[in-house]
Amino acid sequence: MTRVRIDLFSSLDGYTTSPEDASPENPMGEDWGPLTAAYAATRTFRKMVFGDTSGEGTTEVDESYAAAFFTGVGAEIMGAAMFGLHTYPDDPDWKGWWGDRPPFGYPVYVLTSSAPRPSIPMDGGTVFEFRSGSIDDVLAEATEAAGGLDVRIGGGVRTAQEFLRAGLVDDLHVAIAPMVLDRGSRVWQDLRGLERTHTMTTEVAESGTIHVTFRR
Repeated sequence: MTRVRIDLFSSLDGYTTSPEDASPENPMGEDWGPLTAAYAATRTFRKMVFGDTSGEGTTEVDESYAAAFFTGVGAEIMGAAMFGLHTYPDDPDWKGWWGDRPPFGYPVYVLTSSAPRPSIPMDGGTVFEFRSGSIDDVLAEATEAAGGLDVRIGGGVRTAQEFLRAGLVDDLHVAIAPMVLDRGSRVWQDLRGLERTHTMTTEVAESGTIHVTFRR
């Protein structure tokens, strides 16, 4: 059965990078590298995102969450900022931050308040679709496209929060890095009581990252 899931990254003080911090040099924000360093060091992440086939990388607790991140997903929904539409609003040829072969391999629905763009098929099976309808309608379309696999809400954090507040998310995983940001977007804003609707578990990795999971 299809489940809706989210993976987020947070600092100890509850911040993640803000869409306003995006730039061509740091598309996910200046703090994204330190915030996701433990994930980026895993064997799975190095292979799936960086194309590293050497087999090198960490293989302990962080690796188990990285491997799960890439397993069982059949469609994804992301906000316009995560795709880069806010950074390149007037470029009709913009195809996202991930090059010619994005690390998805399935339909990715980009939420936009402007006129939707034509579909963009990419190498490896990724197809970017642009939708301006309600999140319920887009989720229904993504669920059908997933073919029984899960739908991931890919971010950014504001898009993730919109789905969480609407009660549409079955599984939330937050990797809390052992660092203090004191800036960015607040991960937990307006999510009071989430532990009452979902079962919460925690696990501390060798890197010091705290993996918090909410499962309905």
